[in-house]
Amino acid sequence: MIPGKIIKFLEKGKVKYEILKHRTVYTAFDKAKTLKVLEKMVGKTLILKTDGKLAMVLILANKNLDLQKFKKLAKALPAGRQVKKIDFASERLIKNKFKGVKVGATPPFGNLWGLRTFIDNSLMKEKEIILNGGDYNFSIKISSNQLKKILPDAIFGNFSEKKK
Repeated sequence: MIPGKIIKFLEKGKVKYEILKHRTVYTAFDKAKTLKVLEKMVGKTLILKTDGKLAMVLILANKNLDLQKFKKLAKALPAGRQVKKIDFASERLIKNKFKGVKVGATPPFGNLWGLRTFIDNSLMKEKEIILNGGDYNFSIKISSNQLKKILPDAIFGNFSEKKK
């Protein structure tokens, strides 16, 4: 089931969304296959440490994070928001920070946890996106416009690359 904290967040944000129930999946690739949708419709959430603080990064299932492009974007942010050091967060750190949410199923709503959210521009080309819902059996279907509405402080950029 999708954690109540996430449902409350979506309801409070007054966005339209749909909850999708599916078989247990652990990857965005498997989610796309299970739901019989294109990989470019499924978002995957990455948790990074930026200057020691956690941040969420949302890219499409058919892409990989281009760390060089991401670093370039993070260093080019306005003064006071720039990032110099970037690492992937450990599973233990993720487990401790996101209580009630399964590791690998974290929804990309950084503002729900007081974190910065970075969204790759390729997501905004899709009319609808399927996101992690905090559980391996449930996902959230939302339009790209509604995603923008619920994440007003998100930082957009081009920092993904096609999977090789």
